[in-house]
Amino acid sequence: MARPQQTFDIVAEMVANVMRVAVSPGDRVREGDAVVLLESMKMEIPVLTEAAGTVSAVRVSAGDVVQEGDILVTVTL
Repeated sequence: MARPQQTFDIVAEMVANVMRVAVSPGDRVREGDAVVLLESMKMEIPVLTEAAGTVSAVRVSAGDVVQEGDILVTVTL
């Protein structure tokens, strides 16, 4: 019997501009990898993944403005 896939969302912790997206769907990530680079108040903030897995969805693009709680990337464990 197939094990159900588990996913988790990586979310923005603040209002910010998306400077760069470092992953694409299908990419493998390790715990601590930077997946998105945000900019807020002239500070660059790397957004890191909390677990290893495969990127299943990227929900933002460079130039987007995100709000606190917006989903940036979804990872399948």
